[in-house]
Amino acid sequence: MKTKNIFDYPLFALGFRAFFVLAGLSALMLIVLWNAIFKGELVHANYFVPNLWHAHEMLLGYSVAVVAGFLLTAVKNWTGRPTLSGDQLGGLCLLWLYGRILPFYAGLLPDSLIALVDFLFLPLLAYRVSLPILQAKQTVNLVFVAILLVLAAGNGLVHAQMLGWTNASANLGIGLVLATLVVLILVIAGRVYPFFTERAISGTMVTKNPLIEGLSIASAVLVFALQLAHVSGTGLAVAAIIAALANFARVYGWYVPRIRYVPLLWVLYIGYGWIITGFGLTALAAYQLVLPSLALHAFTVGGIAVVTLGMMARVSLGHTGRALRVSNAIALAFVLINVAALLRVLLPIALPNWYDWLVYGSTLCWLAAFALFIVVYLPILTQARIDGQEG
Repeated sequence: MKTKNIFDYPLFALGFRAFFVLAGLSALMLIVLWNAIFKGELVHANYFVPNLWHAHEMLLGYSVAVVAGFLLTAVKNWTGRPTLSGDQLGGLCLLWLYGRILPFYAGLLPDSLIALVDFLFLPLLAYRVSLPILQAKQTVNLVFVAILLVLAAGNGLVHAQMLGWTNASANLGIGLVLATLVVLILVIAGRVYPFFTERAISGTMVTKNPLIEGLSIASAVLVFALQLAHVSGTGLAVAAIIAALANFARVYGWYVPRIRYVPLLWVLYIGYGWIITGFGLTALAAYQLVLPSLALHAFTVGGIAVVTLGMMARVSLGHTGRALRVSNAIALAFVLINVAALLRVLLPIALPNWYDWLVYGSTLCWLAAFALFIVVYLPILTQARIDGQEG
């Protein structure tokens, strides 16, 4: 009797499967660990200082896992050529996992080894994504390889400070990673939101305005560039207002009222709305009218988390041969992740004295949302396609 290799199971058939499982589990575990660290209930040696570990893991751990799963799957669709699967995909997953674990072995392992293991993931992912793109001669899609390399550069800036090579590059690196992830969402949104809308709502024809499309991306890049250059005040506020208005006009042009009846659509549109809110709060923060952390969490807990949860839900259904309809449990998860953002971002402005309780409530909603995702989608991601096709 032949023994089946672990990498022959459906979990390693295509990138979205393994990496979405890792993303969902890390969204739970990283927040539980952060809550314990923040409260002082968990004191353990770590390569990173606490606040930096939290930012690094949510952006370069959770978020990058979603990006890896999405791109390894999308590039196969775009090019018609295979991407990683089997033991090679398993190896890349292990590299990502070691990057999450090794920081807790600070003092037992050399810092340089911890940094190297975590840093290598993104350049290796960029290389593996580039191969089918170059083979298919789809040079336009190399923009996604460039984005992965920019993320790697941001990660490198973080590790450069941790290794003592620089004095203060970690915050710059985290800022660069955050900016790149938001811009990546805006780029992908332009590709898929109109398509998803037309496919889900019969009779819909979405038109895109080239000027608005270009301005929405360019203005976002400008806002983040000013922030990275430590420019504030009127210059940043004006740029942020332009970005908010341009992106509102962009998404409004795609919107049709029937979207509200399709959870897989409204979650993506609301996630985009949180990014627009992030630009609005950035303008207010430029004049010190709100805390910059509120704008930061509008982009992260709101924009990145809501969009990635929605994208994982949709991609997982579509690429396992299932109908593009979510269960009531996942619709509830979409509501909960938005409530988490509401409690973390907007309510503290109106109820500053309740801040600690609001953050606690946000944490519970986050955990509930991703717990529902894991419970519903783990069987989907670990079982073969129901239509018998590969992937």
